[in-house]
Amino acid sequence: MTSIEHAPKQGPASPYRLALLDDHELVVDGLARWFTDFAADFTVVIRATNWMDLIRDPEFPVDLVLMDLQLGDTVSIESRIRVCRAAGAKVVVVTAVDDDESRRRSLDAGAAGFVSKTLPAHELVDYARRVMRGERLQRHPASAARVDAPGTGDRPDRHGVALSAAEEKALRYYAQGLSTVEVGRRMDVGYETAKTYLRRVREKYAKAGRPASRKAELIRRAAEDGYLE
Repeated sequence: MTSIEHAPKQGPASPYRLALLDDHELVVDGLARWFTDFAADFTVVIRATNWMDLIRDPEFPVDLVLMDLQLGDTVSIESRIRVCRAAGAKVVVVTAVDDDESRRRSLDAGAAGFVSKTLPAHELVDYARRVMRGERLQRHPASAARVDAPGTGDRPDRHGVALSAAEEKALRYYAQGLSTVEVGRRMDVGYETAKTYLRRVREKYAKAGRPASRKAELIRRAAEDGYLE
């Protein structure tokens, strides 16, 4: 990305917390230097070259994630975006693959923006500012689905945690950013039933020594165990 001289702009009282995710360390370091030098309204708190390092970082979730489209793992761009959105972070996809299909997939999953890596760095900073001011696209809701009754047929355990089909479905929906009420609607069950599914999931993770009481922790567990792939 090109570099030009710009005077630092006055930032907010509390700078936006920024995460950079790209499998090329030079890209991450270059963007981090640019935001540090020319964007006082942002502070880079996470520099990650792979997905798991991002979500396991104690600084996660952040206010905004600048995320590469293609990483060397099996987690889809949709799942990565939804995890970040569920945790409360906005996402801008920064990619060398600037095609209509990738753009549609990213925006439908909830990304606030989709930009090419050829964009000059100062324009990317301005774009990030517009996103933080609320300029974003809404994702399309997924179709509803039914699940098994609670407590039936636990699936094979993942890292010591065996979830029933209903508990797994509730976890997947919840980690995609749905509220407990919305989870119940998607599963065609009442609020209390959906709440029970999620409580059981948290309890099972706790028994396995993997905390999941907070939303961010539960999202991490879902990502670690492949429920978002």
